Amino acid sequence: MRILLVEDDVMIGPGLKKGLGMHGYAAEWVKTGADAIHSLEGGGFDLVVLDIHLPDMSGLDILKSIRANKTLADMPVILLTAHDGTENKVKGLDSGADDYMTKPFDIKELAARVRALARRGGAHNDSRNILRARGIELDMATSTLKKGDIAIVPTISEIKVLALLMERPGRLVSKVQMEEALYGWEGDIESNTVEVIIYNIRKKLGRNAIRTMRGIGYMVQP
Repeated sequence: MRILLVEDDVMIGPGLKKGLGMHGYAAEWVKTGADAIHSLEGGGFDLVVLDIHLPDMSGLDILKSIRANKTLADMPVILLTAHDGTENKVKGLDSGADDYMTKPFDIKELAARVRALARRGGAHNDSRNILRARGIELDMATSTLKKGDIAIVPTISEIKVLALLMERPGRLVSKVQMEEALYGWEGDIESNTVEVIIYNIRKKLGRNAIRTMRGIGYMVQP
């Protein structure tokens, strides 16, 4: 499942992205309403975690735009705010939010609410969730992987790397892009982490599953 995380606080955003990743979700983090709208127009997201207070516009205005857009109208949205109180929650839910969380909160609770929305069918369970390339099928909604009719058991890191590649068939993905998808900007990263993950994916899917462009990056063929 791909999540758009809209949070302007640079102390909170990276931690939320990393935490969602640890629970198996591929999160893209943006800091402004304009970037959120641009990302949503590009498509491919299944759920939005949206802070109400952004530097350039209100999250509630973004939410109203989502609900008014025929393509995005059913997109599940979880609102985040630093303000508690029934009135604020009612305002958010009346604007079309599917859920509402008050800061500070535990990342485990956020992940649980994402799972709850997915279970009740809020998250898009259509063909956009399924990535395919060279006989490989990755279902982002269920984090399941198949090669032909054979089910493969991937790790969370392998899912993140494969999703990044399979969303861009025929296009190069750099090592830096992979490291950012895996860990955001937090923590030290072993220099060979990406290479080890690629090696393990090839062991499971075959050597030709991922092409290496030495010194540039990696790709999967359409």
